[in-house]
Amino acid sequence: MKDITFAIEPDGSLWFVYSDAARPLLALGPSACKRVSHVEPAPGGLWTADMAPAGGPVLGPFEARSEALDAELAWLSGHPDAVSAFAAGILQVA
Repeated sequence: MKDITFAIEPDGSLWFVYSDAARPLLALGPSACKRVSHVEPAPGGLWTADMAPAGGPVLGPFEARSEALDAELAWLSGHPDAVSAFAAGILQVA
């Protein structure tokens, strides 16, 4: 089972980085999915994680898409202040 890191805001809303393992949380109430970053192909068959929507850098390049996804999640985990409940890319359940 995959770990899910989430935060509960003072107003009671819940936000987390979406993964299929977190899908059952959608049943808790109305939800919206917003993009906080972009993992994209780069020249030469490489991958980058563009954290600009959360105010961050472009990470990479990486040889494998999975490496870019791991770097994306690590950056988000290490910068919780950059990611609010209303930031693009975070799934919020009201």
